[in-house]
Amino acid sequence: MRPAISACPSTRVFTVRGFGHGGHRHAGLGIRRQGAGGRALPRGRRLRVRGVQVHGATAGRAVAGQRTAVNLADIEPAELARGDALSEPGVFRAVTQVDCRLHLLPTAKPLKHRAPVHFHSGTAEIEAQVRLLEGTAPLQPGGTGVRAPGVARCGPAAAGGPLHHPDVFAGGDHRRRRGAGCGSHREGRSARLDVLASADAADRIALLVRETPFGMGMAGLVARTGLVEAEIAAAAARAPLIAIPQPQPWYVDRAWFHAARARMVETVREFHRENPLQPGIPKPDLRPAGAPQFLLDALLADAREVVAEGDTVRLRAHTLVLSEDERQARAAIEGAFQQAGLAAPAVAQVLAKSGVEPARARALLQILLREKQLVRIHDELVIHHSAIEELRRMLAARKPARFNVGTFKEWTGVSRKYAIPLLEFLDRERITRREGEERLIL
Repeated sequence: MRPAISACPSTRVFTVRGFGHGGHRHAGLGIRRQGAGGRALPRGRRLRVRGVQVHGATAGRAVAGQRTAVNLADIEPAELARGDALSEPGVFRAVTQVDCRLHLLPTAKPLKHRAPVHFHSGTAEIEAQVRLLEGTAPLQPGGTGVRAPGVARCGPAAAGGPLHHPDVFAGGDHRRRRGAGCGSHREGRSARLDVLASADAADRIALLVRETPFGMGMAGLVARTGLVEAEIAAAAARAPLIAIPQPQPWYVDRAWFHAARARMVETVREFHRENPLQPGIPKPDLRPAGAPQFLLDALLADAREVVAEGDTVRLRAHTLVLSEDERQARAAIEGAFQQAGLAAPAVAQVLAKSGVEPARARALLQILLREKQLVRIHDELVIHHSAIEELRRMLAARKPARFNVGTFKEWTGVSRKYAIPLLEFLDRERITRREGEERLIL
């Protein structure tokens, strides 16, 4: 026996002999197709659609508004209940608290803060509690916050008015949302609800994007507004937003984007002031914690003042200028490795004799490595490029000979201490290829 519920809030769960358990009602959201995956909300249980019926007839899919029965696999009857919803994965999410405008009927009793109520969403009936957003006086017709578990869709709600902003609040911290004692805070919250209640989708989308760190993608906006992608794209084009192309568009507030770009450029400029011998700041250091990588890439692409070179970002106008003592130290470091040939001295020894303090000496070494005047064979072995080029020419003249470690030591005059890392470097560079105990010159 396998269960099924409808494509939106279910009216009932039932068993059909030979097919398992099922449920039906008017489909309210999207399309359900045979073989498609889905989630049963609010629990988030993954499941698979085995079959679809519309008005009692087998169908390949169901669309919003049709009375639909869905046969589901991978779920037990006890895991479903009246009011549960079937959704495309990642489109909707369960909430524990929502904002709405609640209108009491003229014949209703005053509604107190924290009053218990029955919250109706689709076919779900949920025991909930009203938390008034503006003081604790009993509610006459006015605004309030409703806190209730369940699945909510923006638009008309059975709670008595339009549902403006379904959301989840960690730890159920409703006290910060009431903002008692702060008039300006209450005014700002009231203005926010006015925007969310407005008919202008562009204003609503701009607010939701502005409130979310690093913006919001299309999937998030679909879940938060109840609009389809085409409606969101059209509304976003009228809003003060910037769209970042991705598999699905990602929207950020235009003012935030421009400010973030300016902060990034200033960070790069400050890095150059503090590290004059460095080529630029590592790109990961510019990425705010939690921000998606594509957002940093968009900021870099929009900032004409900076240029990204691999994993480093620098000001476009930045040039490296060495002082006299740095130029002398750079020449001393390069000369020490050049004179040593393949039997190079220890890096620490060369830097200690450079004539500048260790930090600047290491920076000068990195400059020589970036300019390819020096070649790092491994962490403890650096060789001048001229010695490497001479080694390449010597091996090319013996191509396609085979040789072992002993022969290589005879050809180069180096000890095993240098021979092994040099041979491994030649293998990585595809100058030689190891075959057993020998190597072939390529």
